[in-house]
Amino acid sequence: MFRRKREKKTFDRTAKKPVIRSSICTGEKVAGFKDLRNGNFEEVMVIRGRKDLEDFMKTYGIAGEEIPTEY
Repeated sequence: MFRRKREKKTFDRTAKKPVIRSSICTGEKVAGFKDLRNGNFEEVMVIRGRKDLEDFMKTYGIAGEEIPTEY
């Protein structure tokens, strides 16, 4: 009935990069950011389909970029 306003969020592009983590066993995908300095992964949201991936990209202003997948 009511649409929630999508809030634009930002991330430090010099210290983090967007990554999709995928499980080899279950195929579950999680979108988040990988710290370039120490390799830690910060989970942001579960990706269940194309729409979830598009929402993640729009929220963080990543449109037009290819997001690498790690296994």
